[in-house]
Amino acid sequence: MPTTLPVPIEFRLPEGWQPAPPDEVGAPGVAFVALHPQPDSGFTANITIDGEYRPDEVTLDELADASVERLREAGESVVVAARREIGPEGAPGLTQRVSFSAVAGGVRRELVQSQVYLSMLDVHDPRKRAVIRMVLTATAEQHDDVLGDFQEFLRTVGPDTAAGS
Repeated sequence: MPTTLPVPIEFRLPEGWQPAPPDEVGAPGVAFVALHPQPDSGFTANITIDGEYRPDEVTLDELADASVERLREAGESVVVAARREIGPEGAPGLTQRVSFSAVAGGVRRELVQSQVYLSMLDVHDPRKRAVIRMVLTATAEQHDDVLGDFQEFLRTVGPDTAAGS
């Protein structure tokens, strides 16, 4: 069952990317999925969005580490290729690129994820912190080709101020 995001956001998908029901594409537990129009050797690159309220002081690094551990449970040869902090102090973020091997569609594939974590304060109650995670998953072969689309998408992500009114 798809989840909802803890804070409303707005964004625009890059040209050609299509939204898909999370449960129907094997992504339960995420709030949103978009699929690339051209699969690579039977694997469709995708963007997922999920998030949660984090009342604790857990850092974005710790959340990113937890994502890597979840990948290790489902895949093999998990390697964090890059990680860096982004954004201003009031709205910190973190990006990481992870490569791994996993079975998808009955075939072992070399995959790459670009993960972005954004920490957002609730506009109605600044004591509440939400973390939104956006992930691009693609084959190692196609990742660099769709990364520009993901970056274009990320530039459009922001709080949906109209949703609260």
